[in-house]
Amino acid sequence: MTFGFIGSGHIGQAVAECAIRLGYDVVMSNSRSPDTLKAVVAKLGPKAKAAWNKDVAKQSDVIVVCPPLFALSKLPTAGTEGKIIIDTMNYYPSRDGNIKELDEKRTTTSEMTQKHFPKAYVVKAFNCIPAFAIPTDNYPAGDPDRRALPIAGDDAKAKAFVKEFMDKIGFDVLDAGPLKEGFRFENGTPAYVRRVGLKELEKLVESLPERA
Repeated sequence: MTFGFIGSGHIGQAVAECAIRLGYDVVMSNSRSPDTLKAVVAKLGPKAKAAWNKDVAKQSDVIVVCPPLFALSKLPTAGTEGKIIIDTMNYYPSRDGNIKELDEKRTTTSEMTQKHFPKAYVVKAFNCIPAFAIPTDNYPAGDPDRRALPIAGDDAKAKAFVKEFMDKIGFDVLDAGPLKEGFRFENGTPAYVRRVGLKELEKLVESLPERA
C-alpha cells in the first residue's frame, strides 16, 4: 500500500515517517516540482519518492492532504475517486484570509474538503497535534501515558482504516462523529493540540454546544 501526500511540510513529513515505519511506501508532493523535494525524500529514505501533486492520487492508495487551507481550491482531484483522503488542514484567518462560511460557522474545513473531493472518503485527522509529536509521542495500547487524537468522517470504513493506522503508530483514537462534528477539534477549541488521554479528550470534544 502507498500513502500519497499533497503537501510535504512538517505535518506531511511527520505522517509519512510513521507510514514508512509500518512498511508503507510514500509519494511526496508540493505546489512546486518533485525536484524541490530531493532533501525530503532523502531524509525519509528508500520507501519515499517525489511526484507532481497532480500525479499523487494515481500512484497512491491513501491520500494525505496537508497544505495550507487557502490552497484547497487548487488541489488536483483526478484519481481521488473512491479513495480515502486524510485531511489535516486547519483554518487560520491570518494566513488563509477570512472564509465567510467558516466565520459564520455554516460549515467546517473538512466538509469543504469533502466538497472539493466529492467522490473520495474524507476523514479529518492529525489536525490537532503539533507535527513534531506525530512521530515521537507514541505509546503502546494500554499505556496510561498514551495520547488520544480525534477523527471525524462520514464513511465508517474509511474511519476504521484511519483509526487502525493511528492505533498502530501509537495513538488512541476518539471518533467524534461525521465531518460536520469536526468543528469540535478545530483551531481555537478546547481540544485543539491538547495532550490528553481518551476520556479527557472526549470531555473536551463534547464541551462545545451543538451547532444549529
